[in-house]
Amino acid sequence: MDQFTAPPYPRVADAPALPRGGRGVLRWAIALLASALALLSGLLTLWMIGYETGLVPFLAGLVIAALPVPVYLTLVLWLDRYESEPAWLLATSFFWGALVAVFFAIVVNSLGIILVQGAFGEHAGNFFGMVVSAPLVEETAKALALFALFAWKREEFDGVLDGIIYAAMVGLGFAMTENVKYYGEAVIEQNAVGVFIVRGLFSPFAHPLFTSMTGIGLGLAAHSRRRAAKFFLPLLGLALAVALHAAWNASAFFTGQSENGLIMLASYFVVMVPTFLSLLAVVLFALRREGRILREQLRADCDRGLFDGREYERLCSLRARTGATLGALTGGGVAAWRARRRLHRAASELAFQRHRVARGVTSRDGRDAEREAAYVRQIYELLNGKK
Repeated sequence: MDQFTAPPYPRVADAPALPRGGRGVLRWAIALLASALALLSGLLTLWMIGYETGLVPFLAGLVIAALPVPVYLTLVLWLDRYESEPAWLLATSFFWGALVAVFFAIVVNSLGIILVQGAFGEHAGNFFGMVVSAPLVEETAKALALFALFAWKREEFDGVLDGIIYAAMVGLGFAMTENVKYYGEAVIEQNAVGVFIVRGLFSPFAHPLFTSMTGIGLGLAAHSRRRAAKFFLPLLGLALAVALHAAWNASAFFTGQSENGLIMLASYFVVMVPTFLSLLAVVLFALRREGRILREQLRADCDRGLFDGREYERLCSLRARTGATLGALTGGGVAAWRARRRLHRAASELAFQRHRVARGVTSRDGRDAEREAAYVRQIYELLNGKK
């Protein structure tokens, strides 16, 4: 196949390469400054935790909190099957939760608790800290990263699933650093096993679950053409995140006050488990929707001869994609595996690019047609062994 022709297609040789988006000195300077501030806030957070717990409990808590994180990250990233999000954006989301959001939450929550305790007493301060301040401040701190990504990298929010993925990354980062404190305190109290069972096994996805409500709100806003919906849906998602977080913390607070574990168990099985299962249902529905988008948007490319029907089925099915990826790895090695993954990503990007334009969502740089042609070119070259 030297060339394929159709009115919407440019000549393959004339199609532009995928835009890479150059970064100027100013942008690099801003990025480096932001990274330095994030690292500083993270170090201050760890110092505050270590100062409170002591060195040995802090190190033990750090190890216990970090050990299961790769497993949780793998599970979350496994959901991102059709269109993998850029690794640097996923990393930014995770480290925002782990470094910046936790620092912001600790400082604001601590000040709020001190003020309320001084005015109304210790009991009121503890209730305010757990049930009012923590949910509101923590979910807002985590949501800031999601709102920034939505405004800055609008093209990466193709729907609800993207919102859930980014929210889960922020939540996992936040939970990891927060667990350092809880595990460190548990080591001091010689209750590390019990705390690990509660936080590491029963509720490891609590923070990702809460923040996913905000992600869903942003994902729905991405599909809406109404300005009011674009404004209110993310705020509604944030409100649900705060409410769910508050309900969970309230059950923990009243469990501690009454020493009756049934309160927390009831909250876990009546609120948390159904919400988590509902979130999984949303993810499955979103994956099916993404598969339909690929079939709809890539059908014309198959008809025009960019790829045949067999390749079309490979690109539009998760099971077929997995089989093709494994086949490339076993039959052609790492290079073939990487080429197959690039092909899958280019096909997904092409389909979602067309879907965005069809919904009236255009890029700020006005290069949608060039971007589409570039994805076509990349698919052509990958299929014909020119890359």
